[in-house]
Amino acid sequence: MAEAIDSGSEQNELIRLQRRETNKNRAIAIAMHVAALLFWEFGVRWLEVPRYVLPAPSDVIATITVAKYDWLNNSWVTASEILGGYLLAIILGIATALLFSWSKWLTTLAFPLLITLNMIPKVALGPLVIVWFSYGISTNILITFSLCYFPILLTTIRGLREIEPDLLDLVNSLRGTKWQQFIYIQLPGAMPFIFSGMKVATILAVAGAVVGEFIASDRGLAYLMIQVQASLDTPAMFMAVTLITLIGMLLYLAVLLLEHMIVPQDARKS
Repeated sequence: MAEAIDSGSEQNELIRLQRRETNKNRAIAIAMHVAALLFWEFGVRWLEVPRYVLPAPSDVIATITVAKYDWLNNSWVTASEILGGYLLAIILGIATALLFSWSKWLTTLAFPLLITLNMIPKVALGPLVIVWFSYGISTNILITFSLCYFPILLTTIRGLREIEPDLLDLVNSLRGTKWQQFIYIQLPGAMPFIFSGMKVATILAVAGAVVGEFIASDRGLAYLMIQVQASLDTPAMFMAVTLITLIGMLLYLAVLLLEHMIVPQDARKS
């Protein structure tokens, strides 16, 4: 009884220390960001750097009130492109990996083709994408999808292959279907690998949306950057970059939160 109490106390102490360390790291990260912004603000003003070369953070923030930039609508467009392509890549990436795990023949036939398609520079496809699909959000969603799909596919395939064969044999012995194998055995076991690919894909999703708006869009934050470049409105360009970064960070944090809710801590560490 006493040993159980001691064990529980040690575990609670360990949790408390871990939380303290986490809070400490968060405080350091926030302090570093604040220090960098202050250094930037006072450094630019002290050195009298021209506003069109490097604006101060206060100048960048001031552009948020300029109505002609329509920040809310342009942010919504970019966020829709990022999230749309990202979710499509997750769905099709996991579905394709499942098909490959079920059929060696399909893997032999289609996987080399997918590798070849992935090696094609996505920016080089921009003019063709415009010809095929014209301008619009759907085109940029497709470009975002093309960048996110392969990392999710590869990590999911690896995760499905890491499943113990004995577990699959057990389901077969109980006359379980392949779908039941996937739902109850393969998908839960592959989750750490899937989330690994999803975290990589968040970065690629942002890059895909930006590239898409550069070459095939008439709306969005990246498109706005091109428009204000002609007038050397550098603060507006910085604000567009800041908003794109915030969208990407929110997506990444959402994936981390979902991983924390679904994947056990031991599996995340391994």
